[in-house]
Amino acid sequence: MFSGIVAAVGRIEHIEPLTDGIRLTVDTNGLDLSDVIVGDSIAHSGVCLTVIEMNGGRLKYDVSRETLNCTVGLDAVGNELNLEKALRLADRLGGHLVTGHVDGVGEVQKFEPLGESHELVIRAPAAIAGYIAKKGSITVNGVSLTVNRVEGRDFWINLIPHTVAMTNLKHLAPRSKVNLEIDLIARYVERMLAWRSEEAAAQG
Repeated sequence: MFSGIVAAVGRIEHIEPLTDGIRLTVDTNGLDLSDVIVGDSIAHSGVCLTVIEMNGGRLKYDVSRETLNCTVGLDAVGNELNLEKALRLADRLGGHLVTGHVDGVGEVQKFEPLGESHELVIRAPAAIAGYIAKKGSITVNGVSLTVNRVEGRDFWINLIPHTVAMTNLKHLAPRSKVNLEIDLIARYVERMLAWRSEEAAAQG
């Protein structure tokens, strides 16, 4: 589990093709690795990956073709990645509970300065748009954010200067693709309602 609070912005340094996927080498750019070992999970722009090799500040991961098909940002040398280590039970939960499993890829409709902040508008895939609610939580490229407004599949977010400066969201532009993870609470609420409806129908 993660919290959506980015600890560092890394960079893809090397990509090695595999039979069904790729092997990534990521320069973690100052991420504290003192408590990281092979087998640990680290989120990369919202995608949970397992460390298979460590070499100083560089980590290696195997990424399956399925993961590459369902996400963006992991397939090009030089791409910046928002990094976060997995939570410990004693950690503060500064954002919201995040699994590191991308639910869909959104498309940026607008990214413009708004006073000292930036206004970000994203169009969600139809399959997950119904889970996004005003004042609810959403994870964009691994960053925990609050939704300010929703219209159809589009949702609005206000990014404070610190968030823009400390994440790869600074590089967004209209038509950019982003990894989205919906709030766990929304997922469970839908399942409970669906189950009750199924039970009611079965009992006739």
